[in-house]
Amino acid sequence: MGSADNGLESGLHSGVRLAARPITDPMNAPLKIRDLIDLCKPGYTLPQPFYNDADVFEFDIAAVLARSWMMVGFEAELTAAGSYLAMTLGRDPVLVVRGRDGIIRAFHNTCRHRGSQICADGHGRVPRLVCPYHQWTYDLDGRLLSAPRMPADFAPADHGLRPIPIGLAGGCIYISLTRDAPDFAPFGAAISPLLAPYRLVDAKLAHQTVLVENANWKLVMENARECYHCAVSHPELKRSFQVAIRPGFDFGGDEHHVRFADKMRRLGLPTEPVGGSWWHAGRYPLNPGMESISMDGKPLVARRLAAIESTEIGGLRWATEPNSFCHVFADYCFMFCAIPVGPQETHVVSKWLVHQDAAEGVDYEVDRLIETWTKTNLQDRALAENNQRGVNGRGYAPGPYSVEAEDFVIRFSDWYQDTARSAAHHLAG
Repeated sequence: MGSADNGLESGLHSGVRLAARPITDPMNAPLKIRDLIDLCKPGYTLPQPFYNDADVFEFDIAAVLARSWMMVGFEAELTAAGSYLAMTLGRDPVLVVRGRDGIIRAFHNTCRHRGSQICADGHGRVPRLVCPYHQWTYDLDGRLLSAPRMPADFAPADHGLRPIPIGLAGGCIYISLTRDAPDFAPFGAAISPLLAPYRLVDAKLAHQTVLVENANWKLVMENARECYHCAVSHPELKRSFQVAIRPGFDFGGDEHHVRFADKMRRLGLPTEPVGGSWWHAGRYPLNPGMESISMDGKPLVARRLAAIESTEIGGLRWATEPNSFCHVFADYCFMFCAIPVGPQETHVVSKWLVHQDAAEGVDYEVDRLIETWTKTNLQDRALAENNQRGVNGRGYAPGPYSVEAEDFVIRFSDWYQDTARSAAHHLAG
């Protein structure tokens, strides 16, 4: 687990880069996307170019993801003033940093002098933000503090770091590369009270991995949005997770589910799913007798993440388009984030959060903590890469989704088409 042979990098300082080539024909790309979207059939997979064409990939990076809220991590990763998280999204190096005033801000990670990247991709902590090229120095709030050997009429106030829209909700950090993203407030208002009992703001990052998948990001996300394949492909996951999910994250109304819903009501934990055009959240029961998603269904962390003493409280899942989902249980939280890298390459970033006072080797073991989800991710990688090979062939034609088993995939596809269509019309004028 975590070996180079698996394409899996682990560690808290792993950088994440979302690379992109220049659009081959920027004038015609929006028209090309618009024409392709017109070929899409409701309830069917996308035409082949959406999964392997270089121009479509460039459009996704420049127009679709840039108009979206992308999860980048948790407030708990930025524990003190100067703590930062840096990554590259498309052609855009971005930086999320906690200021001396405790406020978390996001900036383009680009020096206002000649454009060098300031902080290397990864995690770190610095007293100030210093460009490695000519030592231009910025405060943690983005203000330019020092620009050596500039003329007397140079105005530092005009050359601070350029801010990026940021959204904080329940301890989670989202950013948007443009101001064209949808309103963040409804999502924040809905998810924050659901996450409050889990105290994610006060948690700590226990582990992070980056898994390289040779598949288009939309195939990776389509796989992540359904459990149609889980019963056969995820033997470890299905020990605790109920894989027979119905539309709307409905697990049915048998005695186990009725008891679970009654118990959650008594605990003040809502079970009704909530959602918007680009997000969805819902609480769900695990299999009878299971307390967490683990190899045996038993808790993996002795210090509970949730401020709830009752056992068997199931899980809470929230997912956001374009590229993330999370699950949180009484003992830990798991994040999955797909980062597009190329037309047929995606990096899957996974993070595990535990109680801030949980001690590794005492309250939890990393190998056990990450085992079930890592095996699930590796199984999903094999499925996505196999899917990519088939989609690349001449025999591929869009096929129908299962309304019963793939409703979240349909939601994802509809969201993607709506976002791409709107962006294409906007860019094409």
